[in-house]
Amino acid sequence: MSLTGVSANRLELLQIADAVAREKSIEKEIVIEAIEDAIVKGAKARYGSDHDIRAKIDPKTGELALTRHVTVVADDWEPEAAEGEMEPAEFNDDAMVRLTIARKTDAEAEVGKEYVEDLPPFEFGRVQTQMARQVVMHKVREAERERQYEEFKDRVTEIVNGTVKRVEYGNVIVDLGRGEGVMRRDQSIPREQFNMGDRIRSYIYDVRRETKGPQIMLSRAHPGFMAKLFAQEVPEVYDGVIEIRAAARDPGSRAKMAVLSNDSSIDPVGACVGMRGSRVQAVVAELQGEKIDIIPWNSDEAAFIVNALAPAEVSKVVMDEDEGRVEVVVPDEQLSLAIGRRGQNVRLASQLTGWQIDIITESQDSERRQKEFAERTALFQEALDVDEVIAQLLVTEGFATVEDVAYVEAYEISEIEGFGEDTAAEIQARATDFLERQAAEMDAKRKELGVDDAVMDVPGVTLQMAVWLGEAGVKTVEDLAELATDELRGGFEFKDGERVRVPGVLEQAALSTEDAEMLILQARVAAGWIDASDLPQPEPEYEEDYAEEGYDEAEAVFGDEEAEEAEAVAEVTEEDEEA
Repeated sequence: MSLTGVSANRLELLQIADAVAREKSIEKEIVIEAIEDAIVKGAKARYGSDHDIRAKIDPKTGELALTRHVTVVADDWEPEAAEGEMEPAEFNDDAMVRLTIARKTDAEAEVGKEYVEDLPPFEFGRVQTQMARQVVMHKVREAERERQYEEFKDRVTEIVNGTVKRVEYGNVIVDLGRGEGVMRRDQSIPREQFNMGDRIRSYIYDVRRETKGPQIMLSRAHPGFMAKLFAQEVPEVYDGVIEIRAAARDPGSRAKMAVLSNDSSIDPVGACVGMRGSRVQAVVAELQGEKIDIIPWNSDEAAFIVNALAPAEVSKVVMDEDEGRVEVVVPDEQLSLAIGRRGQNVRLASQLTGWQIDIITESQDSERRQKEFAERTALFQEALDVDEVIAQLLVTEGFATVEDVAYVEAYEISEIEGFGEDTAAEIQARATDFLERQAAEMDAKRKELGVDDAVMDVPGVTLQMAVWLGEAGVKTVEDLAELATDELRGGFEFKDGERVRVPGVLEQAALSTEDAEMLILQARVAAGWIDASDLPQPEPEYEEDYAEEGYDEAEAVFGDEEAEEAEAVAEVTEEDEEA
């Protein structure tokens, strides 16, 4: 009977391992390894933790082999310090033996040889049983988490169906069958309520490794969710004939989506709308009535921006590529339509195009241009000592500053109607004289303010900058080197609980952040604080003929903007598991 009992216990052990493996959807070998670790931990508690004890369970018969190992090491071998410890570990006599000592009993002993001793089976006490249970549960849970991560890490940007498991402080925990997903409050559509047991469709925008297991981040507010819904409803999108190049959403209210057709015979907007709006209405219904503007994508940035601002009409577009800004002029009666309710239309257009959009009316643009025209005319009249007609002609031809007139090629002035070569030469001579007088006055003022000549030797510092520096009390290279970027450009600080703008020393120069940083670094080089080799080197410019880039779904539609903005996720509390 004893043999039968032992045999039954062995088979029962394998059956338990098999059942746990099926329940947790993990490999049976992982469960057996966990049981082996548990047995080893119980054996070390009985025989001593310093012993090298190993357990091996036969996966077919359930036979347990419990052994103790002693390894032969060199006479001069010393254990290394454990990670985080300063002192090296002590030599373990229970698991190791020096070569000299081993040869006293075994003449064939050599470094690396192991002596194996079979250990008798033993009964697990209450403490050992609890310890073993914890080990098995921990190993199984780790394996389950790893399996879940490996399964879902490649499913980012997919739509999944699940069941609401519970709702915690606005965060929805979704049962995905072989895992759990978390949909944060800010990733759900506003005014959307879920109850336990509700079926839900959501978008996987991130899968992360967390302390308590992988976090599958779900969203119904992500632009990619809308794009994937269109891929399900529109066969042309699914087949790749129509590409969704960009998308922007104000969840629950309005969205914009840019589409492009690779087949000239197919209208991308019409295909996405469908017969009598059937396709787009299916998506709108899933998004809780969210209004969707479908616009054609255009490789011409200006045309794309005009399309993105629909339904508003655009009169003119002025682009500043360096700053990534665009100024859009609209008719006066179209201003409210272009901006949208609470700035919704221009905000979505900005997200869609990637440009910062400033909207002004035609009347505002006209007033500004008239003001600029009058100011430049007055400047040329005073600086060049010419009448109003000549000054206006210069402004009309595009000259904005006296420097433009002084340093431009002479023929560009002589070709103006009514101007000749002599007139052009005289105008340029007067412009040069004016600039020289202005430079002399500034230099005298600089010296009067006490600004060192060495400041002028710093690359990037002009006479006007030197005057502004002197007025702010910055008189030496060391003074300039000590400044921070915000002190040059201006910044914000809190006073009495309010955010107040603090003007910068060179705020009038309108320096970019990069230029301000480089100016300070150049000053520090001149002061001898750092070496010139420490300065950031400009990236080499390569002249290449770039072909139109292929559609990158992850960047174009499912961009990482939302993922970057995602904060630390509230940890989902694990339910107690029973063995």
